[in-house]
Amino acid sequence: MQSVRKSQRKGSRSAQNIKRFKQSEQKMTLFEMFERFMVFKQTEGLAKPTIQGYYEHFYYLNDYLGGDVPNEEVTVELFRNYIGYMLNDQGLKPTTVNVRIRTNRAFLRHCFQEGWIEIPIHEKFKPIKTPEDEIQSFTPAEIKELLNQIDDSRFVGFRDKVMIYVLLDTMVRISELLNMRRSNVDLKSGYIKLEPHETKTKRSRSVPISTKTIKLLEEYMSESDDFGSEYLFVSYDGREILSNTWRRRLTELGEMAGISNKRVSPHTFRHTGALFYIMNGGDPFSLQKILGHSDMSMVRKYIQMTDSDVKRQHNSFSPLRSIFGR
Repeated sequence: MQSVRKSQRKGSRSAQNIKRFKQSEQKMTLFEMFERFMVFKQTEGLAKPTIQGYYEHFYYLNDYLGGDVPNEEVTVELFRNYIGYMLNDQGLKPTTVNVRIRTNRAFLRHCFQEGWIEIPIHEKFKPIKTPEDEIQSFTPAEIKELLNQIDDSRFVGFRDKVMIYVLLDTMVRISELLNMRRSNVDLKSGYIKLEPHETKTKRSRSVPISTKTIKLLEEYMSESDDFGSEYLFVSYDGREILSNTWRRRLTELGEMAGISNKRVSPHTFRHTGALFYIMNGGDPFSLQKILGHSDMSMVRKYIQMTDSDVKRQHNSFSPLRSIFGR
């Protein structure tokens, strides 16, 4: 029996290409496509810092372009040239460039899927290959020197001191630190609850705090109670603290402490806390829960040890100690 060729089925590749071609005839600009993209992203329930990251990275692209462009001028060459500009003209680190590449690729993928551009530009360039990051951590002496720069007789200084203690003790991200609520601090049980809408993984978790941090928090919360803010950490006039403000403050403390060989940033404190946790005998499984990672491979990145770290651990836990003792 002779087969009869069926008509083009709805949803087949050819039909999709025709639809895409018709959609791509729309006269849209890069800005218009991005605004529509962000409307879509905000329906995904992403965390506020993630949404801010998309806008921030698009502004960097806008600065490079010097203005808006029509969708027919959104090409592979444009983005390849932008990558070259970031690496060669701006001298940005490949890791920084890769963060911007990933958000741009997500944007371009959406544009192609919606038919706003004809070519899958997101498939034509990828993140730059980089050697495995060597994550630097502070030494105990460096942390003490940072704390020595703080005048804790003033409210802002004391607040900064408490924030550093909480950063190290809980190993939270900067967004999680600045969004902590007073109502979620349980000093009696020794936990701070992080709400799901304020965490990167969109899952709530409770991070433990040590006795020393509890005492500092108790004093700090008593002093800041009059502000009437729901946020745990506030500015001198009771307002919410911006992440860039806190980053600059840590940079200033690092300069004052003479730390020039590594970044003095909230993320460095997170790595330092994770490393010290393991060095002090903590196990990686409880650390994974505290950090809020679903993948153990990320935990391994956080606990990279220097040769001297490994030597100290070996002296304490050498297999020969099981045979011959100390």
